Amino acid sequence: MAKISFASLFVGIAWARDFPNCQSGALASNQVCNATLDPWSRAAALVAAMTTAEKISNSWDNSPGISRLGLPAYEWWQEALHGVARSRGVQFATSGDFSYATSFPQPITMGAAFDMPLINSVATVTSTEARAFSNAGRCGLNFWTPNINTFRDPRWGRGQEVASEDPYHMSQYVMQLIPALQGGVSVDPYYKLVATCKHYAGYDLENWKGTRRYAFDAKITNQDLQDYYLQPFRTCVRDAKVQSVMCSYNAVNGVPTCADPWLLQKVLREHYGFTEWVTADCDALQNVWTDHHYGGSAAGAAAASINAGTDLDCGQFWPQNLQSAYNSRMFNDTVLDRSLIRRYASMVKLGWFDAASKQPYRQLAWVDVAKPDAKALALRAAQEGLVLLKNNGTNKLPLSTSITKRVAVVGPLATATTQMQGNYYGIAQKISTVVDAFKAAGFEVTNAQGCALTGTSTSGFAAAVNLAKSVDATVFVGGMDTSIEAEDKDREQISWPGAQLSLIQQLGAATGEKPFIVVQMGTMVDSSTLVSDKNVNALLWAGYPGQDGGNAVVSILNGTVSPAGRLPVTQYPSDYVNQVQMTDMNLKPGTGNPGRTYKWYSKPPVFSFGYGLHYTSFNVSLPANLPATFATADLTKNNGSLATPLDLLPLTSVPVSVTNTGNVTSDYVVLAFLKGEYGPTPYPNKSLVAFTRLHDIKPRETATGTLDVKIGSVARSDANGALTLWPAKYTLVLDVDDRASWNFEITGSATVLDTLPAK
Repeated sequence: MAKISFASLFVGIAWARDFPNCQSGALASNQVCNATLDPWSRAAALVAAMTTAEKISNSWDNSPGISRLGLPAYEWWQEALHGVARSRGVQFATSGDFSYATSFPQPITMGAAFDMPLINSVATVTSTEARAFSNAGRCGLNFWTPNINTFRDPRWGRGQEVASEDPYHMSQYVMQLIPALQGGVSVDPYYKLVATCKHYAGYDLENWKGTRRYAFDAKITNQDLQDYYLQPFRTCVRDAKVQSVMCSYNAVNGVPTCADPWLLQKVLREHYGFTEWVTADCDALQNVWTDHHYGGSAAGAAAASINAGTDLDCGQFWPQNLQSAYNSRMFNDTVLDRSLIRRYASMVKLGWFDAASKQPYRQLAWVDVAKPDAKALALRAAQEGLVLLKNNGTNKLPLSTSITKRVAVVGPLATATTQMQGNYYGIAQKISTVVDAFKAAGFEVTNAQGCALTGTSTSGFAAAVNLAKSVDATVFVGGMDTSIEAEDKDREQISWPGAQLSLIQQLGAATGEKPFIVVQMGTMVDSSTLVSDKNVNALLWAGYPGQDGGNAVVSILNGTVSPAGRLPVTQYPSDYVNQVQMTDMNLKPGTGNPGRTYKWYSKPPVFSFGYGLHYTSFNVSLPANLPATFATADLTKNNGSLATPLDLLPLTSVPVSVTNTGNVTSDYVVLAFLKGEYGPTPYPNKSLVAFTRLHDIKPRETATGTLDVKIGSVARSDANGALTLWPAKYTLVLDVDDRASWNFEITGSATVLDTLPAK
């Protein structure tokens, strides 16, 4: 979130314990309690009864309410990135009921699963548990999740919070997550929760070499805005119907996002059709003035943000400055009322003002939290997201207790608990460590830390190396945690931190022919040295695997579950950080920029986006009778319906067959990339246009799936940001190694599918 310290989150706040009383008392006579009216009319009636001072006092997240109207205090800030999370509006009990919730893997790990039904299931459990907490008075109903900024630069400290570097992948993630959090796309009569897509827009820098997010001005072309930075937000707002959006700290092309009428009004509301409310990130409205020096004065900055379309301040900048701006007629009553009506209309839609007896969501309770199926889902989500990057040598992986009895588990994260949750985490009932999971799986386990995550000390090397010599197999568990990458903490290097790589090399030399496996936690580090090191038999990337991270890792290493995850990001060589400034928002290669993400990176990666190994082998095929040509006029007819945006119209559905030609039952992720010379130069290397995960394919059996390709995924934008379907020759290839391909041509005239509004 913001500069507000975690310790201060719980000081002087208004817990959302009380629901409004529409049966008796002062509020009962207000039309906000009239359930026959629409939400907007009900909210307008409530706001009309407020004085200007009362409106301004309730303009921030820790709203004090209005006692004379019977309006309770309410905290608008809750978090649930990968489960109900600690935040200002969420109160975990110290013991007993509501002292924990299910803690799923971080989105970066779940993104590696490429399993959209899984994301829907995780979000459904999260929203159910959040509602139960709310019904017990332990949180509100507005959750400032998910983070849908794409993972543009490997140094970004918050990359762990997002599912992918690819905008299409991120959009598919959003399309499953938001409806499951909110209770559906179109909800009648009540929403389950209000989700918040953040951070709008162009936000993916924390604190890099003195450039901080609070004052950063992201210079982004219209082409990159349309094709990359805004695409997940378009899906979130226009298609998934999210009920709240968060504007970000940074400016885009000279204007702070929270005071930008083009982004908030022209694009978000008029173009994407957003009718709901916008919250600022915490202290972002203060930053409009103190860091961006925008608005001419504090009052001017406050007025600029509310006039532009921001509706809530996370912080006290508005309560301290709106009155002065109002007195100076920098904004009017209509604008002030609009911001409150939008927010309280959402509370009407959540059933906050209505009787609990008529609402199924109000019946959820502690018995609905951390149920056995939720715990099993947390384990499955972690298992599906683990990615096997290397597996060399005979009988190395999977490990077996019949062959490998004694295992040394070493490294700074061998006994990690909350470190596997990453940031924005909640309290889990139990967290499995890798050491404990090996013991539970029947191995004899010894453990040594060997080294710290950071620092150059080698004092623990000798003990770890001696341990490795005395066992049948050695597993090193290290990488990164939130002490290295986090909010407000970007990295300057993407190599293995501290002395870890040196320890790994010494352990490998000591193990000889015995299995030596490296498990890497955190986002990407350059593992090229481990790839070429013949003593390192296997490399498993785990990211931030959540409460069952240890069990998930061991279930892959011992073969209980077969690995099938794919990298949701590119792993770059360590010198990448010297080739491009983190502040350079351009995606395409150019002077001082080798290109960003798998689409534009012009050099060989260590591991490519979508890479991942299995314990078995597969044959992937496409039918021979796929169409050879499509006409733009036919593809954009829209079937007479204006309800479907042009970019969501189908190109075609592609059947795919996957045969397990090996000896181990396994999932398989099918990734469909598009290649071709279409649209303006330069051309991308390839673009993800569809994917699906096929489950439990048994040896010598064939599974079938369908890849639904939309014309918006085939389109690219011109320099002005006009998303265009281009006549050209295309090739669709399956997976990172082009296992199957299909050539087709689009004929006709270039057809614009979507345009960014003029500034």
